[in-house]
Amino acid sequence: MKGIFLATVLAASALAIPANAQYGGIVLDPVQSAHAVQQLVQGSELYTTTIKTLTNVMLTYNLAHRMATAPSSYYTAFSNMGVQMWTQVTRPANTYGNSLPWMNAATTGNGAASAYQSASVPRTGQISGYGALNSQGQQAIAAQGATVDLGDAVNVTSLQTLGTIRSNAAQRATDIMTLEAASHSIDPSQQTELATLQRINQALLIQLRTQQEASQMAQSQGLQQIVQQKQQQDALKLSLQAADGYEANYNSHISTDTTGVRKALSY
Repeated sequence: MKGIFLATVLAASALAIPANAQYGGIVLDPVQSAHAVQQLVQGSELYTTTIKTLTNVMLTYNLAHRMATAPSSYYTAFSNMGVQMWTQVTRPANTYGNSLPWMNAATTGNGAASAYQSASVPRTGQISGYGALNSQGQQAIAAQGATVDLGDAVNVTSLQTLGTIRSNAAQRATDIMTLEAASHSIDPSQQTELATLQRINQALLIQLRTQQEASQMAQSQGLQQIVQQKQQQDALKLSLQAADGYEANYNSHISTDTTGVRKALSY
């Protein structure tokens, strides 16, 4: 501000004093004087900027120096952060030779459909006489058959999903241990901003994958609950149908059947 004020004063003086005025034999050029003052002001601003830049550089250097000389304990993992692996599924007895395929599907996700069918009661086609039933009878049989078909499909899907997650568990644990080792490393290349951001991104991706797997398991469990509720609903509906037709069935069959009575009276 002082420099600007001085330049303003000199510029005003230059307007009032004629050029080439002489004082004691010395020639005073107001234009050159104002230019010199302007250069002094610019030099002062450049000096201030240089001081600020130097201060920032020193702060950055001091931070880097403290990070480089930090105790190694800063990068030591907590003792309770052990690797949490999935419990290994107990090997079955395989008495009839159909348990091991199911267990293999539960741990790898491979061959889930055939393994489930080999360890279950086989599905049968339409029962004999289905076509001769009336519409109400066909609907009751079809509802029970649909429960069996849907239950098998949902169980196979859940078995495959669980096996796939288990098969990826070992690699997932390795990735987490790699991130942990890099995070606690004292190697300067692992303490750069770019390396840190990359590890954060990898950790977020692992978290997203884990959430996705949990969502898949929740969906499989939800499907199983829907099938179970359907089975309960089918049983309830059949009981209501039987109750609704009880009176008509009694009046048309039981109340008019006197065969047993006649036989009793004939003795």
